[in-house]
Amino acid sequence: MILKGTKFQLKVWKYLISIPKGQVRTYSQVAMAIKMPKAVRAVANAIGKNPYAPKIPCHRVIRSDGSLGGYSGKGGINTKKKLLKLEGVLL
Repeated sequence: MILKGTKFQLKVWKYLISIPKGQVRTYSQVAMAIKMPKAVRAVANAIGKNPYAPKIPCHRVIRSDGSLGGYSGKGGINTKKKLLKLEGVLL
């Protein structure tokens, strides 16, 4: 798959691919993983602009308080819930 986006978006999206099925990360954890710990908001924006969902699994990223956050893929937050449930993530 050839990804199109900004250099930052591609960095975030490539990390998302590494999140194992059935696991979640927070936006803060993603920011730390890409070595930009202060870029939490930018990470959230990049995830929100992911046009490759669910192939690039942005549904595996949640808020630090445990809430789901958003989902820009088809079906919105309901789809995010379904995808996580299918992967065995307890909500």
